[in-house]
Amino acid sequence: MMPRLDLGSRLRAATVHSLASIAVALLALALVFFVWYPHPYAHIAGGIDLFRVLVAVDVALGPLATFAVFDRSKGWPVLRKDLAVILLLQTGALLYGLHVLFEARPVALALEHNRFRVVSASEVVRNELPSAPEGLRTLPLHGPRLLRTEVPSDEAERMETLTAALAGTDLAQRPRYWRSWDETARAQLRTEARPLDALLRSAPDAATVLDAAVAGTGLPRDRLRYLPLIARRAEWVVLVDMETGDPTGFAALVGD
Repeated sequence: MMPRLDLGSRLRAATVHSLASIAVALLALALVFFVWYPHPYAHIAGGIDLFRVLVAVDVALGPLATFAVFDRSKGWPVLRKDLAVILLLQTGALLYGLHVLFEARPVALALEHNRFRVVSASEVVRNELPSAPEGLRTLPLHGPRLLRTEVPSDEAERMETLTAALAGTDLAQRPRYWRSWDETARAQLRTEARPLDALLRSAPDAATVLDAAVAGTGLPRDRLRYLPLIARRAEWVVLVDMETGDPTGFAALVGD
């Protein structure tokens, strides 16, 4: 005679596991979205998509595995080993997922001539960090650092950066060409910034998206311009305050 499945015990065990997993996921959410990917970089840098995968493993698969293996008839020594293996695998998956999110976190919002680029930690040429200016030699943990890039004046070096860019390593990913955000950057931004009306052609609902983004800055529309923003997982625009010469907001639109 087949032993009767104790569905009640399985459901209770899976429920307890689910609640514990949700609590851990909430802590991870706070770390990811309030520290590593502050708004709106969760969207721009792909943090939301990566976190969804993490939650699917942590909140769904772990409790499901507990439901599948929880059987009191095995005896507690065997059952404890089964649960320990599940928790070990779940913890390993959680730590790996957090490591992926940590390496993909945005560390620089860099002005490259006539556009901005969001640089993730994994994209930075790490061996060039000692060559960066003082104050830019470490990668931040609390969202990206605003900076500009400087094209080298030496012709041979300029050709080398062009070759590297064609191979996939852009200027903003190379710390030796990072410079602090300064009046040079602000002057460059004012020169290159483009009228907002050019964005209205990018999507059917562009006017609504742009109006909301302008309202979010708290500044009058005629004081704002934009520059395109490139990231690994998205193309947005950065709104520019022409009075200060600083970035002041973002819009989920594609700029020319």
